[in-house]
Amino acid sequence: MKQELVGRRPTIYDVASAAGVSKSLVSLVLRGAPGVSPARRAAVEDAIQRLNYRPSRAAATLAANRSRTVGVVLDDYRNLWFVELLAGLHRELAPRGFRVAVADPSFNMETDRSVVDGLMSLPVDAIVIATETPEETLGAIDVPAVVAGNRDIDIPGADIVANDDLAGARLATEHLIEQGHREIGHVTGSGGAARLRAQGFEEVMHEQGLRARIERQQLTMEPDGYNAALRLLDRNPSLTAIFAANDTMALGVAGAAKDRGRRIPEDLSLIGYDNSPLASSNLLRLTTINDRSKTVGVEAAKALLWRMENPSAPSHTKLIQPELVVRASTQHHG
Repeated sequence: MKQELVGRRPTIYDVASAAGVSKSLVSLVLRGAPGVSPARRAAVEDAIQRLNYRPSRAAATLAANRSRTVGVVLDDYRNLWFVELLAGLHRELAPRGFRVAVADPSFNMETDRSVVDGLMSLPVDAIVIATETPEETLGAIDVPAVVAGNRDIDIPGADIVANDDLAGARLATEHLIEQGHREIGHVTGSGGAARLRAQGFEEVMHEQGLRARIERQQLTMEPDGYNAALRLLDRNPSLTAIFAANDTMALGVAGAAKDRGRRIPEDLSLIGYDNSPLASSNLLRLTTINDRSKTVGVEAAKALLWRMENPSAPSHTKLIQPELVVRASTQHHG
């Protein structure tokens, strides 16, 4: 429970006293600096929560020449994947006094060449790239950077944190095959994660001597899933299962199945990807792949904090292992 001081705003000295550490150690924790023991870091973070302490951004900026702001570039606010990613970023950054500024491709589009240019015009200390970004815009990045969720973007010196999409797609496809399905289709988009998920699907189908039927769209939203599934079902009436590149596309697939008189899961098993709130809804009860996007956000924030203290260190890639979540939208066939 948060415990606020009566009559005044808590200071960094109050946090130090409550945690039983020095003011300088509190400052190190707020900056996300390395070298602080886990026990002391935990004590400081607990004191911050109990006192409801909020660092003075102006003082921090003057003292460290930092804005204490991390910019996040995302693809589309409608994509539910970003909700958990942002929650993970916030969980790791907020206790250290960082705020998150989020922008999509429409940000400052009248005045800036790209969303990256727009964020770079603000006083951000670091940036998280969580979208497909044209390579020509990446040269504007002159702060520590981490790529989250996409393994196709190459920014010199930037670390990559992503779900292992290839492994997740294999889990999804293997689940359908284990359920007895042989006529399986896949609906997908054009991005890097979608490409890897389609690759995983194709690999497993070919290993099993099965035909991989794929319908691709430019985007991976609900209408894209609907239109791709209509084509897939019309061209391949023998299909008994569909793997959608994400849960949002799976919602579109469910609509297409209904319009073609196919019941889920009695006539068509359906599996998605992301384990978004859509998947657990009573409407879908969707079997899906948990890409652990909140963990991706947490690990991306940790990588960013480390990168800010070690700007010249070699970059690295961290893959988060996915998990199969079985619900009611898939069932045994045959």
